[in-house]
Amino acid sequence: MPSRVITIDGPAGSGKSTTARAVAEHLGFVHVDSGALYRAVTLAALDAEVPMAGQRIVALARALPVRLPLSRDGARPEVAGVDVSAEIRADRVTRNVSQVAALPEVREWVNEALRAAAEDAPGVVMDGRDIGSVVFPDARVKVFLTANPTERAQRRLAEQGRPSDRRSVETAEKEISRRDAFDAGRDVAPLQIPDGAVVIDTTTMSFEQQVDHVLELARQAFGSLDTIS
Repeated sequence: MPSRVITIDGPAGSGKSTTARAVAEHLGFVHVDSGALYRAVTLAALDAEVPMAGQRIVALARALPVRLPLSRDGARPEVAGVDVSAEIRADRVTRNVSQVAALPEVREWVNEALRAAAEDAPGVVMDGRDIGSVVFPDARVKVFLTANPTERAQRRLAEQGRPSDRRSVETAEKEISRRDAFDAGRDVAPLQIPDGAVVIDTTTMSFEQQVDHVLELARQAFGSLDTIS
């Protein structure tokens, strides 16, 4: 395992990816969104009209020409050499990715790809739902971000550029709660607080405050920011 790994786990809409991206930028680390690989498999399955469960999707994942090239701009997933960063955020992918991520064989494939991608990086900030518990359980900095469902729903709508009226917030909140229940209840690598993780409730925190909190944990683990960058 790379010596400088920061894991950020948490439920949907908790701010994992945006926080991880900002922390990585501050430290000169590489940001890796683990969900991008699950979304890439889901996108490929939808395009190929493969059912969201069973051995066909497992075979598809194993044969998929996916790369996760790392750069200071982060890891942008490529399928057959094509950047699919935008396509994997489509609603149809979001609606189906939990089913794909629940498959043990797909999770094993993704975890191997994530560990391989991190090997050559000077430091990694990786976010997901089981990064600190399964992918890098020995990471020196482990964070679990959370917030109340309404706040998370509003953030998700803002992230997607959708209006944030009462009806849309209620709908988004239901979707998030359903995703939480599914992720927490699955048999393999369920959503949970990793051992040793620092829990940060960001409901009333500004974005800058939550980033600073994680940076302080990095200082304590790795030394001064000058040393890291």
